[in-house]
Amino acid sequence: MSNPKTEKSVRVSPSDRRKSSVPRPLATLALTDHDVYLFREGTHFRLYEKLGAHIAEANGLTGVRFAVWAPNAYRVFVSGTFNGFSPSSHPMSPVRDSGFWEVFVPGVEEGAAYKYRIVAQDRRSKVDKSDPFGFRHEEPPRSASFVHSLDYKWRDTRWMTARAKKQSTDQPISIYEVHLGSWLRDPDDPKRFLNYLEIAEKLALHVTETGFTHVELMPIMEHPYYGSWGYQVTGFFAPSSRFGTAQDFMGFVDHLHQRGIGVILDWVPSHFPADGHGLAYFDGTHLYEYGDPKRGYHQDWKSYIFDYGRPEVRSFLCSSAAFWLDRYHLDGIRVDAVASMLYLDYSRKEGQWIPNKDGGRENFEAIDFLKTLNTGLYGSFPDITTTAEESTAWPLVSRPTYDGGLGFGMKWDMGRMNDTLEYMKIDPFFRSSNHHKLTFRMIYAWSENYVLPLSHDEVVHGKGSLINKMPGNRWQRFANLRTLYSYMWTQPGKKLLFMGGEIAQEREWSHERGLDWHLLRADDHAAIKKLVSDLNKLYRKRPSLHRFDTDPRGFEWIDADDATRSVLTYLRKGEATDLPLVVALNLTPVPRHDYHVAVPIPGSWKEIFNSDAAIYGGSDTLNRGSLKTTKVEHHRFPQALSLTLPPLGAIILSPVRPRRPRAEKKRNKAASPGPKKGKK
Repeated sequence: MSNPKTEKSVRVSPSDRRKSSVPRPLATLALTDHDVYLFREGTHFRLYEKLGAHIAEANGLTGVRFAVWAPNAYRVFVSGTFNGFSPSSHPMSPVRDSGFWEVFVPGVEEGAAYKYRIVAQDRRSKVDKSDPFGFRHEEPPRSASFVHSLDYKWRDTRWMTARAKKQSTDQPISIYEVHLGSWLRDPDDPKRFLNYLEIAEKLALHVTETGFTHVELMPIMEHPYYGSWGYQVTGFFAPSSRFGTAQDFMGFVDHLHQRGIGVILDWVPSHFPADGHGLAYFDGTHLYEYGDPKRGYHQDWKSYIFDYGRPEVRSFLCSSAAFWLDRYHLDGIRVDAVASMLYLDYSRKEGQWIPNKDGGRENFEAIDFLKTLNTGLYGSFPDITTTAEESTAWPLVSRPTYDGGLGFGMKWDMGRMNDTLEYMKIDPFFRSSNHHKLTFRMIYAWSENYVLPLSHDEVVHGKGSLINKMPGNRWQRFANLRTLYSYMWTQPGKKLLFMGGEIAQEREWSHERGLDWHLLRADDHAAIKKLVSDLNKLYRKRPSLHRFDTDPRGFEWIDADDATRSVLTYLRKGEATDLPLVVALNLTPVPRHDYHVAVPIPGSWKEIFNSDAAIYGGSDTLNRGSLKTTKVEHHRFPQALSLTLPPLGAIILSPVRPRRPRAEKKRNKAASPGPKKGKK
């Protein structure tokens, strides 16, 4: 069983990563009337093709064409290494009345650092800004942008042509959430971040071993404060330079794709930081943010809120999302903090917010933006997925806009996560009175296309690790964790587990250090990794566990009411040709012998998974061999199985397909027509 910390670092060969940069004709970078129209309409999804710094050619001269939006500026200049960062050597010209400024500077080459000098209308206020459309920035705390092309030779055609099928709601989607800066550090220098390419091979190997289908990265867009985990973004079009270049990150995505692993990016359109080089007060006015702090300032996060009512800001955000899907081949985005966008009174007391035009608390402008975003992204990239982190009961989040929804593909089930973790923390002696915390979810389970998360938010800020939330002695804590995972993987919905959960990380997560990979030397931690791997394999192999993840046909209670013994039994079902599976959970440390479970099919059944198996660190209380049904009316079905339910354990049962007699197989084979002879 491999340990990523001890595996030799493998760097993806840079020789194949990049083609030489080819200058674009300057005319192709011109901002057309159509660009301006879409921009002002709030529906431009490709601004990155025209704004920012692009290597260009004009009249036989090669240089860089710079373009920026600063409609309220008095003057705009570009300064950089090519002019000694002179604040006034290269003035930019306004593009008609569009609010754009541009200039072509011959002789500037790739790698040049630059900033925009913005002179406000009062002519006294002057500030140096990073490029909002910069493709690469200096590593913080420095803040200049770099001229940087996005040329790259992709080798993931096989993945890209097949991903529409892999990301359908009837397919197994199991997501491994990762914070790149703390998944793994350099073993020889724990303070050094690994490069995107250094981490790619190790991460791909680990994800393949544990059976996840996708990796979800916490935000890797450029952010000045590392401790924000990437959620305070200043560079909405650039991967963080802490981990390498744009091409390095492309190589990271490319490598995972070649290993059959999808890549989802956490994307943050809900707010941005107040750092002076960023978007805040960009041209001397509240350009990107709402002007009134009751709408434009997050008190909790000390950051600014995008002005979703300004079409140009919507175009900026739509272009950012499309950029990562287009230029980086990402397979989806997870939109952070959607609830904070939807509600004007989010985390505000009375008198601290401004009602909408109807006197309500809904942010109509943000709602319109989210609908536009999802419609545009799915229109351009129909095989991707967008997921909302939305923590309230807002209706139809993952329903099409033409049905009145917000248009997301999926939504995190935050309620289920909170209820389940609250239940699992309880001493088993008191669980019977909290049985509803596990059963309530099925009342609303089909209202959205749900992802079932156990995310980073649950293992930080004093909440402790997952294993340390579990009650009891060490054996019981590990047994509880195994049952928690078994319950999650057999419930309808796609799966998400934050890094470290698969090895039963004991310390609370910290962004300042790598995971405790040495734990895998202990049998009980290695056994948790084995359990997660086997659950993922079973989830992918058995259609009844994934085909109807978002359809009520995929689930049926057998007995949801055995609160006295803290036992749950239910069916997972697929198409008529898919074998149904019976799941039984025993949430107490007391084994249940001769426990009768009704089943839909008479005959032989077998246990195909038991979280209490010795290979997972359990007591090995198994149901061995072939299990025969007996005729008895029990919970709607005319037959039942007599089972042993392991302590703090989960089991999965499958009917045994009757084997055809060998003589019948021979007759069928003899009767089948062979290939015809003759010309091809």
